[in-house]
Amino acid sequence: MATARSVNPAASASASPAAGKGVVLYDGQCPLCQRAVRWLQRLDWFKRLHFQDCRDTANLPKSDGPLILDRLLDEMHLVTPDRTRTYAGYQAFRWIAWRLPLTVWLAPLLYVPGVPWLGNKLYLWVAKNRYNLVPCKDGVCTLPRKK
Repeated sequence: MATARSVNPAASASASPAAGKGVVLYDGQCPLCQRAVRWLQRLDWFKRLHFQDCRDTANLPKSDGPLILDRLLDEMHLVTPDRTRTYAGYQAFRWIAWRLPLTVWLAPLLYVPGVPWLGNKLYLWVAKNRYNLVPCKDGVCTLPRKK
């Protein structure tokens, strides 16, 4: 006799590798982004982060805020573990800095007056020029053209 099994939604959610973690959305075709993710993975001793290619739009995490591909390609995004907030660029970097043992000492300095302005400008410049800073393999990586 077969019995019907109910599926516990909470159990299914916890099976996800991103469950309970901040989700870092990055450009998976960008060599600079790939290097940065490898470094962050090494620094993430307590496995508080999950890294995901933002171009895999079918598997983007649920989020209270909209996740728009053009914006995701402009800047790294982070979706908080509770999925209620999304941070982009420099703000995402600050959120991550608080959660990595080797960068937590740096996190308070990222709020010193003037540092956020400079940090944001620097982050946006690097993001805009990332394909020129680290060469693409066989010219494969490109940013989609804005319409």
